[in-house]
Amino acid sequence: MKINKLTASFGKLDHETLKLHDGLNVIYAPNESGKSTWCAFIRAMLYGVDSSERSRAGYLPDKLRYAPWSGAPMEGSMELTSDRCDISITRSTRAKNAPMKEFSATYTGSNVPVEGVTASNAGEMLTGVNKEVFYRSAFIAQGTMAVTGSPELEKRISAIVSTGEEQCSYSEAEQRLAVWERRRRYKQFGMLPKLEESMDEAQHKMKALNEAQKGIRALEDQLEENKARSARLEAEVTESRKNQRKTALEKLSQGRAELKTISEAHDEALAELSLARAELRASHFGEYSMEELEAQQEEDLQELESLRARKGNWIKGFLALLFFALAAVGAWLYGQYQEIYMVVLAGVFCVAAILLLMRSSAARQASKNARDRRREILLWYRADSIAGMRQAVEAHRQLINSLSDAERKELICRDEYEQARARQEELEAAALGDLDFVSGPSRAAVLGRELAECRKRSTEITADITSLQIKIAAMGDPVVLSSQLQAMEEQYEQINLEYEAIKLASETLKAADVRIQSRFSPELGRLAAHYMSLMTAGRYSDVLINRDFTTKLRTQEDIVPRESEYLSAGTLDLMYLAVRLAVCELALPQGESCPLIIDDALVNLDETRYAQALELLREIARKRQVILFTCRK
Repeated sequence: MKINKLTASFGKLDHETLKLHDGLNVIYAPNESGKSTWCAFIRAMLYGVDSSERSRAGYLPDKLRYAPWSGAPMEGSMELTSDRCDISITRSTRAKNAPMKEFSATYTGSNVPVEGVTASNAGEMLTGVNKEVFYRSAFIAQGTMAVTGSPELEKRISAIVSTGEEQCSYSEAEQRLAVWERRRRYKQFGMLPKLEESMDEAQHKMKALNEAQKGIRALEDQLEENKARSARLEAEVTESRKNQRKTALEKLSQGRAELKTISEAHDEALAELSLARAELRASHFGEYSMEELEAQQEEDLQELESLRARKGNWIKGFLALLFFALAAVGAWLYGQYQEIYMVVLAGVFCVAAILLLMRSSAARQASKNARDRRREILLWYRADSIAGMRQAVEAHRQLINSLSDAERKELICRDEYEQARARQEELEAAALGDLDFVSGPSRAAVLGRELAECRKRSTEITADITSLQIKIAAMGDPVVLSSQLQAMEEQYEQINLEYEAIKLASETLKAADVRIQSRFSPELGRLAAHYMSLMTAGRYSDVLINRDFTTKLRTQEDIVPRESEYLSAGTLDLMYLAVRLAVCELALPQGESCPLIIDDALVNLDETRYAQALELLREIARKRQVILFTCRK
């Protein structure tokens, strides 16, 4: 098959025409110029537009994505050569909800319809493969270089390597067998688990019926023993409660007497403490602490010592009188002899006498002040001497010591009282516990709880006997149960045989698929490796392809093949292109070649590998038409 001419009203294409020729067609156009739209148009002309697709998050169906921007109906025509005949196919839209559903296929230049070509089978009739195989082989859309598996591609591969029958797919058969297998057993679901559950339930009922009868007899024996034990406990509880009351009251009486004695001793200590505090407050120094009083005493003694040195100086007074007398003599001599120096000498003696007189007066005043201050200090201590001061301080010390002794005694008595009161509270709490015959720790309470538990147990045993009797009545007839169990066991055996047969079929199918893949995958890998070597100048020697078309590469220097995740974007595109070309070579019909359509699949390649890839496409274009849309010149 070879496409000659395309005319489209499709997306941004408004009645635009694209002419193609045999061999390699390279259509260069910048981004957003309609290259991908032309690819989608070719696909739509061959296989139609699926009008049942609905929009979802991140996906827009073709019927909306490629609605003509001009508002015109979606339509187009394709002129092609197939089986040495020129054919024109057209698709147009009559109803908006059924885009491109109107179809015609005629021989070019005539109105003669091509027999057997319809809207639904046009793609498969012209290319030789159905839509799924075409998408995964000859049609390389932008961003979908990698080959993915599908049931249709599996059928095609199976037909190539086996009988030629394209109606069987391993994945479809495997899924169907898996459904049958799950229908019979899947975890806790399926017919077998349900039958197992029903059989277990029936067996449990049979077993429970026998155990219920035995349980009733055992419970009746327990009930009799429990009643005898209850009667014995009732007598023990009565006697223990009587003894417990007597003992508790005796302990309380002893504790109260001891607490009273200690309380009286504490009252006496409090009275002595109050008396000592009153004597201290009534003393001359009041509540002065010894540290404060001793510090004050030391300060006052030092002051008294300094005051002792401040006494009047009679020598200065005597000298003042002497100088006055000498001044008078000098004045008399001046009157007798009229000598000037006598006047000067008399003046000097007079000035000296005045200065000495002034100092003597100040000394007398200071001495008087010292005596007054001394009397004031001694008066504060109520003493007439320093020894009396010390006696007063010592008397205050004795009062403070007496108060300290009284405080210590009161504290000791208070601690004894608190301890006695705590002991009394413990005795009262213990007495309450001893007299608590319900939840207390006493023997009477323990026996009482045992009696209550025994009575409760008797009630529970009676209820259990009644419950078992009701259960036995609800279980039904043992004969009917046995018959139902036998029927379920027969049914289980039959379904289990079917389950084992299905498992065997699944394992056999898997082994057959492995054999098919072992025949197809090596050839596919060999051809892909050949293409990869051509596009990389022999760098990559091996291409290893799994059943799900996951691929690994190995260079001539590599020991372990490389995962696709470790390859660069350009090498990854080359690998996927090589696999695609190999799939085209092996999966597409050998007679009438199907065109290879590539949409911007080489954008990640550098100039060298881009040229090598184009050289390979030129080589392939000798056998089949290659249509390459690219944004690179």
